Amino acid sequence: MERKVKTMNKNLYKVILAAVLIALICVGTMVIQIPMPLTNGYVNLGDCFIILAAWALGGPWSVAAAGIGSAMADLLTGYAHYAPGTLIIKALMAFVYLLLYKAVSGKKDRAVIGTIVGGIGAELVMIVGYFFYAWLLLGKSFEGASGSIPGNLIQGVFGIVCGVLMVTALDKLGFKKRFKLSKKTV
Repeated sequence: MERKVKTMNKNLYKVILAAVLIALICVGTMVIQIPMPLTNGYVNLGDCFIILAAWALGGPWSVAAAGIGSAMADLLTGYAHYAPGTLIIKALMAFVYLLLYKAVSGKKDRAVIGTIVGGIGAELVMIVGYFFYAWLLLGKSFEGASGSIPGNLIQGVFGIVCGVLMVTALDKLGFKKRFKLSKKTV
């Protein structure tokens, strides 16, 4: 019975942490928005919180948090036409981050390198994902969809830099240990 309670508490803890990360991703996306006229989108802090969610929580909970938090921000800020694509693209970003982080970090303590490589992979998913979403689903011309690439590159670099800084700081502070998260959340 005690083991069942511990498992239930651990699952509840993950649900609560995922909810907090959904809120952080949503608010982080909404707080600072630098409009990008070419993309009809904006540069924001959401991607750094996606990287943080994937690093801190890992697994399907972080993938869900990334997609839901980002799509909610689109819905709440007047970018509803991007919300379906954002839900999938941002979830895929977290998934790719998790795969690359795990592959690079391995059994060694290489969180920074894993975060950089994972962040690059995640942001490439974002750039390619929004290009195809704009071109194939929003009906923009190939040239019009290509125009989103420079703005999304800026967003990607911003997300990687902020994400690496946050993960590095929290890793040095022992975030996972303090909040009883396994070092192997990924």
